[in-house]
Amino acid sequence: MAIQKRQRIEHPISTLITRPSGEFANWIALNMLPASVIRKKRDGHRLTDDEIRWFINGFVTGEVADYQMSALAMAICLRGLDVNETTSLTRHMLESGQQLPRVSDRPRIDKHSTGGLGDKVSLILAPLLACFDAEVPMISGRGLGRTGGTLDKLEAIPGFQTQMNESDRDAMLQDIGTFIVGANESVAPADRRLYALRDVTATVESVGLITASILSKKLAATLDALVMDVKVGSGAFMTTEAQATELAESIVRVGTAAGLPTTAILSDMDQPLGTAIGNAIEVNESLDVLNGAGPKRTRELTIELCATLLAHAKIIDSIEHARSALARYLDDGSARERFDRMVARQGGTLTGPLPLAKPVVIEAPRAGHVRSIDCAAIGDVVIMLGGGRRQTGDQLDPSVGIDVHVQIGDAIDANQPLMTVYTDVNEDSQIHASLTESIELDDAPVPTRELIIRTIHPPSNATR
Repeated sequence: MAIQKRQRIEHPISTLITRPSGEFANWIALNMLPASVIRKKRDGHRLTDDEIRWFINGFVTGEVADYQMSALAMAICLRGLDVNETTSLTRHMLESGQQLPRVSDRPRIDKHSTGGLGDKVSLILAPLLACFDAEVPMISGRGLGRTGGTLDKLEAIPGFQTQMNESDRDAMLQDIGTFIVGANESVAPADRRLYALRDVTATVESVGLITASILSKKLAATLDALVMDVKVGSGAFMTTEAQATELAESIVRVGTAAGLPTTAILSDMDQPLGTAIGNAIEVNESLDVLNGAGPKRTRELTIELCATLLAHAKIIDSIEHARSALARYLDDGSARERFDRMVARQGGTLTGPLPLAKPVVIEAPRAGHVRSIDCAAIGDVVIMLGGGRRQTGDQLDPSVGIDVHVQIGDAIDANQPLMTVYTDVNEDSQIHASLTESIELDDAPVPTRELIIRTIHPPSNATR
């Protein structure tokens, strides 16, 4: 395996922005009003770098209120951001905090997903990549909308801490090669606060906001390479391939321009990834994969994302060799051993599968072939059961969740189990009906769906 040192460039993204200076810049800072910036974007006009910088700085210091930030986020959601605005927003969210220091000459790599129903890949991927003498400093988030958050899943493990001080993080990278933590007040604090607002104000589905949110954290991690998993389908924020491609190209373009070579893989989210949806139940599925078993699609996507990243960062010379090595580390217990060490160092206690609530089986009303799975309806039920948030302060019940037993293209019999719901709520006819109707059946055979749709590479001349 070849490990290559790279010259680090501090904030190259700043070279893409032209900013006024002197008396004019001072006048802008003194005379700007939050409502003026909100109104300008609401009316479809382009925001300047100074306006975005002032608004983000004010949001962090408290001069701009949460409701004003929410209003701007809604205006952005409706009107969009161009590439310069997105670059500017990314830069100022990054500069609202600090960057993670380097602790060795080993390559530093990471993955990020736009989120989808049942997506627990990060829990498997971080320890798996750490088996390759690489550093994986994963700064993750909580659930957005119907998609579960990596931090919420990990906090289903008793005692697991998602906040760590800098010295403990550095020690984990040295000893284990990875950690998974949340953004704190030192790393992209603007994103941390905005992330929580977007979840409860219907402002998640914005290419500009998603790009800036992801890259402000990943740039703060001082990575050498990044792979993006951009979800496509009813269980994703981007429901069409055209929308997902727009987002993937935005992230690849802005990330690579900022000095972070970024590759994006578009993956299917017209059905849940794997079978488990919820917090504790997704940890259990992750453990299955780390033990060399688990659902085929969860394992397949994890290996593909890791292989793409290892080859792109030149840690392994080809994707084919990377796939073989990754499968070996899953099957021989190496990745599981790294995961267990990570959990223990972050305060968690994991002695076996996590406990779940009482199981209730949903059966097929008739025979047929699975034509579609309504991920949105299933995700809404998980939220109703307490597995997701309606408001920022909601406490989650990690024991609730859903295990989906069928995939698109499956032939099923009448009364065959479609899914198992884990809940302590008494029988609810509305939930039962909603979940039954979420599986659409057809009399004729239905083709299965490909998991990997396409890959978007950075320009061939991109360097770090």
